[in-house]
Amino acid sequence: MKFGPVRVEEAEGAMLAHATTAGDRRFRKAHRLTADDIAFLKSAGVDEIVAAVLSDDDLDEDAAAARIAGAMRFRGIEAKPAATGRVNLHALEAGVFTVDRSLVDRLNAVDPAITLATVAEFKPVVQGDMVATVKIIPFAVERALADRAASILAGSEIFAVHSYRPMTVGVVQTVLPSLKDSVLAKTSRVMASRLARSGSTIGDELRTPHEIGPLSEAIDALAPASDMIFVFGASALCDFDDVIPAAIRRAGGEVMRAGMPVDPGNLLVLGKLGGKPVVGAPGCARSPKENGFDWVLDRLTTGIDVASGDIARMGVGGLLMEIPTRPQPRETPAPAAETKVHAVVLAAGCSSRMGGPNKLMAHFSGQPLIRQTAERALAAKVSGVTVVTGHQAARIREALQGLDVGVAHNPDFVSGLAGSLKAGIAVVPEDAAGALIMLGDMPGVSAADLDRLLAAFRKAAGQTIVRATHDGKRGNPVVLPRALFGAVAQLEGDTGARHLVEAGLMPVVDVEIGEAAAIDVDTRDALESAGGVLQD
Repeated sequence: MKFGPVRVEEAEGAMLAHATTAGDRRFRKAHRLTADDIAFLKSAGVDEIVAAVLSDDDLDEDAAAARIAGAMRFRGIEAKPAATGRVNLHALEAGVFTVDRSLVDRLNAVDPAITLATVAEFKPVVQGDMVATVKIIPFAVERALADRAASILAGSEIFAVHSYRPMTVGVVQTVLPSLKDSVLAKTSRVMASRLARSGSTIGDELRTPHEIGPLSEAIDALAPASDMIFVFGASALCDFDDVIPAAIRRAGGEVMRAGMPVDPGNLLVLGKLGGKPVVGAPGCARSPKENGFDWVLDRLTTGIDVASGDIARMGVGGLLMEIPTRPQPRETPAPAAETKVHAVVLAAGCSSRMGGPNKLMAHFSGQPLIRQTAERALAAKVSGVTVVTGHQAARIREALQGLDVGVAHNPDFVSGLAGSLKAGIAVVPEDAAGALIMLGDMPGVSAADLDRLLAAFRKAAGQTIVRATHDGKRGNPVVLPRALFGAVAQLEGDTGARHLVEAGLMPVVDVEIGEAAAIDVDTRDALESAGGVLQD
């Protein structure tokens, strides 16, 4: 393949490097030029183009991607048709993804022009999820390279989605006088929720004293009707001969491993009784947050065997998100008094649903809404306030005159919320542990409401997302920890803080503040109902 400037009269069969407009026609990037295209370009006065000229030994990007994907062996996955040099592969059903890393590495070593990317091994997926993609980087590759890549793939399964198998699970919870019934009930609910993704259910649940004898009897009693058994101990594992592993052995089972290199999840016990898994769950499994227990559970409910060596290999990537409520966090947080939070007020929108007037200039109690919002932010216990402007920036600045607030302008405000959020986060001082993200059009949110959110954030030492709610439903404002500022920088378009909150990147604490969390003034009716008066 030759790439570069080409005389139009010599370009028949070449692929355009860039979208090209000539006369009243627009040719897309990678369009293969025909004789009619050449004639049209010449008549439009185009003498030269930048293109890729293929030789007889080349395969174009789509043909090469299809050739490589067609040589793959996989299960539970379908390959989509090639387009723009790419073949995407999607899960046919929910399950757990596995991959032969050595095959992927060998394929990617053939030539930089040929690439294969997959999701992480053992990642849970749902039907329709993309799990892998073949991408050809240039417009074409030598046929010999594509054939070499295909030959590497021949004969061996490169990846699979192992579908979930609905199972009946026996559960034992041991008890001590200090363990509340509410904790036991919550554990059952959380376990049932975890099992739901695989269609599995809890069969029988037994509760016994935290002693070897009663626990071993409970395990033995549950085994006949259960596909696997999970034990939640009232006390954490502190020795390899502690109650849970000792009870598994006394019941006639085998303990394959006690302890795992995943945190949270270190204290898991893996055993077997009559060929059925018996798992001593770590204390963190009482929480719905991801932990090492999930990694083992997902594999077991898809029929993937888990042995001691499998657990030993979980260490890379096994350091999961910190849980601020753990008895002894990995990192000692700063005292609450030192947890500074900077307020970011988003005020760049075009008020498009208002049909013309800028809602932020509407008067509430005789002053512009944006000024009222900024004043309430200043009255809260924040270290500073920044207002992000965009649409009618000069008017917003004028409405804020005399207030001790900073202003950050988002020149690309028409592209959506992400740009404004990034502009605000970019100016948060380095000593702030988080940012209070406020929408400029929520007149019901008071300084007292903001202080309640800030108090929850400081109680967690800045290690959790805090979200305002109304009757348990998500709302605004939110407090984002500094640990998420990097993720904010990756947002695009009309995506805001809600995306980060719901992505599961950090724990979320909800704070009920009533209707104020749900009332914004996007429309004339909403604004007037809230007591606002539109201005010209």
